Amino acid sequence: MTKAWKTSPSPMEEKLRHLAGALHEKKATNLYALDVTVYSSAFEGLILATAQSERHARSLADHLLEVAHEQNWDYLGMEGYQQAGWILLDFNDILVHIFQEEHRNLYNLEGFWNRGLSIALQLPENEHA
Repeated sequence: MTKAWKTSPSPMEEKLRHLAGALHEKKATNLYALDVTVYSSAFEGLILATAQSERHARSLADHLLEVAHEQNWDYLGMEGYQQAGWILLDFNDILVHIFQEEHRNLYNLEGFWNRGLSIALQLPENEHA
């Protein structure tokens, strides 16, 4: 009889899932997480999310900053907050991209990073009223 070894998620995968869960809590849609260690030495993970409006995008970014502070995670900077069509947050080992739908379609980062390993997020289903 052979034993199946269960591999536990890496700290980077856990951080990806935590950040994605925080985005999901605040109603971000079309969440996509990737492990890009295969071809990036600058960072290890990537999250893509869609916001419904500029205000929603800023709210998502603000929430992630709170989560990072609570978890004592490194935060290196943010770009695009004022325009909010595409907000980039740099958490050192993970980059988070928050897009408006039209910007996400235009830049197609899923296609650009297609060699990355997709991370299953296991997010709860949205509850309908």
